[in-house]
Amino acid sequence: MIEIPSDLHKDLVPLAFLLGSWAGAGVHDFPGAEKCNFGQEVTFAHDGRDFLEYRSHTWVLDNDGNKVRPLETESGFWRVDADRKVEIVMTRDNGVVEIWYGELVKQKPQIDLVTDAVARTAAAGPYSGGKRLYGYVNSDLMWVGEKATPEVELRPYMSAHLKKVVTPEDVERWAKALPDDMPDDGIAFFK
Repeated sequence: MIEIPSDLHKDLVPLAFLLGSWAGAGVHDFPGAEKCNFGQEVTFAHDGRDFLEYRSHTWVLDNDGNKVRPLETESGFWRVDADRKVEIVMTRDNGVVEIWYGELVKQKPQIDLVTDAVARTAAAGPYSGGKRLYGYVNSDLMWVGEKATPEVELRPYMSAHLKKVVTPEDVERWAKALPDDMPDDGIAFFK
């Protein structure tokens, strides 16, 4: 279920499907880097202004699904205009800053993005750009990222399947929204 908070900036309504905290797992595979399964936690938040704040933490998982060590951390700000064009400023823990542009697909909660500018510190590894696809599918958030370096052509390198994290506050809010005339036994409600 997609909820649109009453204090969400009106320009951000097309991105409301991203709001909240998400957790899940995915696969990382790029030449010259360790191939691994990873866990991920992502948060999209807002404070009433015309952008979403984005934070993502990933970590390597062992064969039993346990956290081994951090993989990547990203943070940034997402905006969308009246023509459903999306722009993102993103910073990565490895010393890369990116500007992403893309758009929301018509009639779908799906975003196609491509890097427009990449800046790297001296400590950052080789990286020349990327593409990403985010989609809201059956109440889950799925994404795939592509990456290019001077030595490697653009190719998929990470993808994940994330589930919405439900908080006790969410449950309390939903419970308060239930109608007062609910049947006591719960079974009659489904008859």
